[in-house]
Amino acid sequence: MTVTGGAHQPTPQFPTHNAPRVWLITAGDSPIGISLARSVLSHGDYVVSGIIPAEFEREGTRSEEFKNFLAEVGAKVGEGWKDRLRIVALDVRIMGQCQAAVAAAVTAFGRVDILLNCTSQAMIGAVEEFGASHRTRMLVRDQFETNFFGPLNIVKAALPQMRTQKIGHMIILGGITGHLGTPGLGMYCAANWALEGFCDSIAYEIAPFNIKMTIVQASIELGILSNKIITAPQLAAYLPDVNPAPLFRGLLDGLLNRLPEIKKQYPTSPPSPVVDTPSVATDNAEDDSGVGVDSPYSSISRDFGPNLLSKNEIVSLYPPLSHAHSEKLIAETTHALTAIGGHENPPARHIIGVEGVASVKEKLKTVSEELEDFVDVSIAVDFEKSISDNKRKHPGGGDDDGNEDLDGPIDFGITH
Repeated sequence: MTVTGGAHQPTPQFPTHNAPRVWLITAGDSPIGISLARSVLSHGDYVVSGIIPAEFEREGTRSEEFKNFLAEVGAKVGEGWKDRLRIVALDVRIMGQCQAAVAAAVTAFGRVDILLNCTSQAMIGAVEEFGASHRTRMLVRDQFETNFFGPLNIVKAALPQMRTQKIGHMIILGGITGHLGTPGLGMYCAANWALEGFCDSIAYEIAPFNIKMTIVQASIELGILSNKIITAPQLAAYLPDVNPAPLFRGLLDGLLNRLPEIKKQYPTSPPSPVVDTPSVATDNAEDDSGVGVDSPYSSISRDFGPNLLSKNEIVSLYPPLSHAHSEKLIAETTHALTAIGGHENPPARHIIGVEGVASVKEKLKTVSEELEDFVDVSIAVDFEKSISDNKRKHPGGGDDDGNEDLDGPIDFGITH
């Protein structure tokens, strides 16, 4: 995983359309949300950008970038950007705010043509590490609330309006983690896979209303580095000198350590609450970090290691990418979204980047090879053959209990 500067933004390519479109973008203060809004406003479209007010008010690179974007919008007086942009409070975890955002778009611009959900956060840690305390278990719940139930909420909120319009395009920005299991990203991958299953299913349900659904699988770097990351405290069994698995925590730590802004924002490791670890634990009490005094973490020194994400505490941060790094990271995805959004016949799934395509191809190749290795086991019970044999034994068309036999394998008529 590498991030380099010197981005060259490709020229946006928009599909043919007869009139300006209305975009509803979640996480409008994210790098991809800002970049896409800038591109579509420049193109003449309308944008309703949803943000979480508490995040906007917080000090940091993310809020500063969004404030700079708003200043840019205000300066584009002759191009009418300000008249074609609405900012709404939107936390996709809250259904009422999702419905209000759709209503605001309809009130301001009369419709919602394209919905982009780009809300995401990443929980970093081994699966076992997220089950070690009540607080880490709550992080798992929050992972699904943000990356799974949140997108469901905004899709359900926009669906009635698009159904009334008899047209619409829903785009869910995910990642290749929807194809690939990644050690140390189990919770993130699980939420991603769940969301993809939902999208694949609802795509059939909304097709008769002329509503399209597209899953965009961006690089793992974009999904992680442009959103909030939260790490669970390390278990001793998953320390790098004990466990040889290529856990994502170590890879991400190495990358963050190379970012100049990390040392500025975190000249020392984040402060750790002091926990007295008795030689014999007497109860299951937890400190503010969610680490029980008799938990598996107790034997690990809180000062272990120089890496920010490898501390024995819950760490939450937005990776402090420079503007050049951020632009490099999101350039391909912004280009893909402008090319796909509102397309008459968009892809059901679009993978971004050469590395992403290669990774998914390799995964599909592995699945295909494993299928062939065990194909004899898979077809050992031939249902159709069993029915034919049974019919020969019972030519009257029923079994010994008088029940009718099936004529063949059950076919629900769904093709992929």
